[in-house]
Amino acid sequence: MTVLLAGCASAPSSGGPATSPPADQSLILATTTSTQDSGLLDELLPAFTRDSGWQVKTLAVGSGQAIELGRRGEADVLLVHSPAAEEKFVAEGSAGPRRLVMHNDFVLLGPPADPAGIRGTKSTDAMKKIEAARAMFVSRGDESGTHAKEKTLWAGAAVKPGGSWYQSTGQGMGETLRVAGEKAAYTLSDRATFLTQHGSLELEVLSEGDPALLNVYHVIEMTTKAGERVRPDGAKAFADWIVAPPAQRLIGEFGRAKYGRPLFTPDAGVDEATLGQ
Repeated sequence: MTVLLAGCASAPSSGGPATSPPADQSLILATTTSTQDSGLLDELLPAFTRDSGWQVKTLAVGSGQAIELGRRGEADVLLVHSPAAEEKFVAEGSAGPRRLVMHNDFVLLGPPADPAGIRGTKSTDAMKKIEAARAMFVSRGDESGTHAKEKTLWAGAAVKPGGSWYQSTGQGMGETLRVAGEKAAYTLSDRATFLTQHGSLELEVLSEGDPALLNVYHVIEMTTKAGERVRPDGAKAFADWIVAPPAQRLIGEFGRAKYGRPLFTPDAGVDEATLGQ
């Protein structure tokens, strides 16, 4: 589990002096490794602390683990990307509001030689070709949102992966990309993490763009029904902030200067049913 402390020494906000938030005005954000590995948290959390006075301790894990932390009352707010698991969790009753924040997409990656011949194919056909060729595939295998999406793709292709060609790291996205690159294997990644690390990888985007590869993030506020330690005031402060226009603009600009394109698309207030159309 990766722990990142943010906001412990906040910089001055524009037009005002620096402030030191009270020591007890802190919250725990459980989120995905993709938001950390992409660098997005480094952009958002200092701004949130400056704007709100709340300090943030971040637990960067897979979405499944983040949801479990919320279920146990060990996190105040979640930023995750596993919609089916999120909906099931919220229905249990210990969570508060769940709101759309942003999206990007998943991409199927592989070695330039592309031994399974998936380049330019739809994701379902790509998964079938990888299995048919028994080409090496490296999975996160960690019940993260990315792993959940991968399992959905295999199911859509009517493939049950297994055997020596299919390996799991049990690690986050950055480490899984490293292993896939070293093994000249295929893998599934969120686009943002791949773009931030592709310079060190012998991997290429081989399948992309179909609706099945949409990657949607929501913020979920926890309540004291999950545990007495939960700070619902902090959860609401973060959730309100990340869907407000200033934070949405930060999200929409993140990555543009370095990569020539934003790594995430802000979606607060958008009809989720229209995403990917």
